Amino acid sequence: MSDPLKLSDQLEFGFMCVVADPSSGQEVTQFAKSHGFDSLWVGDHVAFAVPIHDALAQLAFIAGFADGLTLGTSVFLLPLRHPVPVAKQIATLDTLSGGKIVFGVGVGGEFPKEYEACGVPVKERGARLGESIEVMRKLWTGDTVSHDGRFFQFSDVRMMPRPKQAGGPPIWCGGRAPAALARCGRLADGWMSYVVTPEMYAEGLGKIAEAAQSAGRKDIEFGTAHLLFARIGKDRDTALEPAAESLSERYAMDFTKATKRYAAIGTPDDVAEKMNSFIASGVRHFIMDMVGPMQDRNDQLAWFAEEVRPKLKIG
Repeated sequence: MSDPLKLSDQLEFGFMCVVADPSSGQEVTQFAKSHGFDSLWVGDHVAFAVPIHDALAQLAFIAGFADGLTLGTSVFLLPLRHPVPVAKQIATLDTLSGGKIVFGVGVGGEFPKEYEACGVPVKERGARLGESIEVMRKLWTGDTVSHDGRFFQFSDVRMMPRPKQAGGPPIWCGGRAPAALARCGRLADGWMSYVVTPEMYAEGLGKIAEAAQSAGRKDIEFGTAHLLFARIGKDRDTALEPAAESLSERYAMDFTKATKRYAAIGTPDDVAEKMNSFIASGVRHFIMDMVGPMQDRNDQLAWFAEEVRPKLKIG
């Protein structure tokens, strides 16, 4: 059987950002463009271990400054929301950005209290995500559509205007569990992973391809992204300590072992070696999360752009 997934022949690079004050929207977009990045990404939680702003509000704020940059969510916890108003918000963002939105979605679940607060049973999150994707794709056609599903029902609704991108922005699914990979293969335009090894990425991409084949999908222009925790230093030990400390605070648990296993840590050569292994496994779009003290994130990104990115290539 032929592989139904068509991967890009180009590498792209973006980074996780935070828009926290009136000046930061313009500053972050100028920084990205001046250092040759292709995209900007924001995370999403309703309630988290550390402060976090609303994802879609941040993207709306920076869309006017982005000027060609791709903007995306990594990842938006769609099961926490009703998909109809979210479809409207994303369609509007796609127009405001000139058709440069990638809608990354996932289920979360590591903070079950946010599901409780939103009145959504955490065990339903996977099923809700799958049905929500179907609902949004119907509405993004701009046609009069109906839906009669397990969680959402409506008849004869026409949502206008359509998104800038025909059929709506690409939907990239997160997750690494078997059910998430199968859902990605059936429904998604791309996969965005995190906390996986290059070997796990290759295996996951194979399972996604199998699910896509079983669903009868063919010749899919498929995005392959990875959110990579990274920190550059004079050696691995120097980079590891601040990286593990910041991730442990973010996830309210000891993240030291996970940092050693999953993050790209060390000298520019060390980071490039890890990233080239991911490229060999199928990654074509890196979302860099330069972990450590917030005040040196830009220095880390600039270091990456200057000394790591030139060492990265397909094949």
